Amino acid sequence: MSPSANGEAPLLARGQTWEEMVAGTRFRTAARTVSEADLVNFVCLGGFTEPLFLDASHASEAGYTGRLIPGGLVYVIAEGLVLQTNVLHGTGLAFMHMDLDVLKPAYVGDTLHVVVEITESRQASRGARGVVTSRNTVLNQNGAEVLVYTPVRLIRGKDYQQA
Repeated sequence: MSPSANGEAPLLARGQTWEEMVAGTRFRTAARTVSEADLVNFVCLGGFTEPLFLDASHASEAGYTGRLIPGGLVYVIAEGLVLQTNVLHGTGLAFMHMDLDVLKPAYVGDTLHVVVEITESRQASRGARGVVTSRNTVLNQNGAEVLVYTPVRLIRGKDYQQA
């Protein structure tokens, strides 16, 4: 790639503006396999000391078929996968709200990916910004939906200028 007009190397990762996030648009993230280390680190960092997540025999007695992953960790991994697409790189301004539903258990060894569908995109009440809502569906390696969340974000517009 050639340098930009001011001689700097061009930025390869640029997020979309709210105007580019059209309702009905869908995309899929890369996939990521959840490891035992992911589980242990998350449980320790977040204080999720529930026996369901720490004691395999307890989880088995409760009817689970593997090392159970907290829904919070599934969400964190999913959000990381969305951010790694660079769709919000430099354009995201605020995370405003979300609803979240855990649909099925996720386990150590599951490979997760996210399908993002823009459900609403509208201009914000002021400034060159927009409010974008999406439905983010987390699927495992078998295509089963394990978690759905609906983030509402404040996103820069094409004419956005920092104050």
